Amino acid sequence: VQLQASGGGWVQPGGSLRLSCVASGFRLDEYVVVWFRQAPGKEREGVACDETNTGRPRYADSVKGRFTISRDNARNTIYLQVDSLIPGDTAVYSCARGRRRSIGCMYYSSRDHYRYYGDWGQGTQVTVSS
Repeated sequence: VQLQASGGGWVQPGGSLRLSCVASGFRLDEYVVVWFRQAPGKEREGVACDETNTGRPRYADSVKGRFTISRDNARNTIYLQVDSLIPGDTAVYSCARGRRRSIGCMYYSSRDHYRYYGDWGQGTQVTVSS
């Protein structure tokens, strides 16, 4: 099982990026997938969660209206479109899946999210600066 994130880079404030998370070793349409980010000196936080059965994505308040999560099950890939970037979005972005098929988005923003989401892949760095 592997989740590989890519698509990060350096952008100026107001810029956009499209991050990708390619899943291997399991069917993406059977699990919830969460995008997390971790900035230097800060705890990891969940920013977007995509459930398989409700079709209703969830977003952290800090990114609502600027980030969009989507999936392509045929490509086994989850995307995170990040727009209107601000320096506060600078972080390593990574993705994880629910530890069980029954895990939804309920815990993606909790401090003990690691109990419910795992199989972390290598992240991708997003740097926003002028």
